[in-house]
Parts: sequence; C-alpha cells; structure tokens
Amino acid sequence: MTESFTITRTLAAPPELVWDVWTKPEHFAVWFGTEAVEVPLDSVTLDVRVGGKLAAIMNIPGGPTITWEGEYTEVDRPRRLAFTLSDNPDEYAGVPIVATFTPVDGGTEVSLTQDRGDFSDEQVQATIDGYNSFYDSMERVLATLEA
Repeated sequence: MTESFTITRTLAAPPELVWDVWTKPEHFAVWFGTEAVEVPLDSVTLDVRVGGKLAAIMNIPGGPTITWEGEYTEVDRPRRLAFTLSDNPDEYAGVPIVATFTPVDGGTEVSLTQDRGDFSDEQVQATIDGYNSFYDSMERVLATLEA
C-alpha cells in the first residue's frame, strides 16, 4: 500500500488565477461544493496564512451536513499551499494536504498530495473521485473568470 496519493490536473489558467480560485471564499464555495453539494458562502473561512483557519460547511442533498475545518501550514503564493482538513474537527487532522501550482504550456499543473492515513483502498478511490470533481468544478469557475 502507498502511504499517500496524488491527483494532478492541468487547468487552463495562469498560476495566480488558479491560486485565487483556491483561496478566495466566493470561488472556493463553488468548487468545493461541486454541482452536487451546497457550500454556503457564509460558512467559508479561508485565512490564508500559516496558522490561519480553513473552514466550510457542506450541505449534502438528502444527507448529512459536513463541517470541515483545518489550518494552513504552508503558504507560498502562487506555488504551494499546504493545509490540514478534517470532517471531524475534534480529532487530529493528520498530515497536511499539499497543493502545488506549476506553470506549464496552456496553464497550470495542479498536484494535490494527501496522506492515505487509515483509509481503505475504497476510501482512497472515493477521495480521488471527489478531488477530480473539485477539479471539474474549478475548470468551470476558471472559464467564467476568463470569459
């Protein structure tokens, strides 16, 4: 078993704009919710500095409300962002998730690396699927910003 997994996507926008989509609440609420889940803008806190808080609420249609909380552990605009994130804020959030933003022809390669922790293979796959939905939503947000 690998100890971490990485999901990479190239987004058709410069790193500074991709960074803004990751770190501004009005964009984060859209892509973090995807098209399937509501993330109320007033529930989003993104204090993007080392030690700053990250928080959001997801309202799953016909399902639970999930409270996400974390902390930024590394902030290097527009190259690298590391943060903890947990849907159980009373427990240890684990090893930080690391996002890197690398300029490439046609946009920005975004790589997201997360420690698998005690996730089963099925949970890892579900997390990867979720991150790919985030990337799909980011592409839609970026398309509206560049239009």
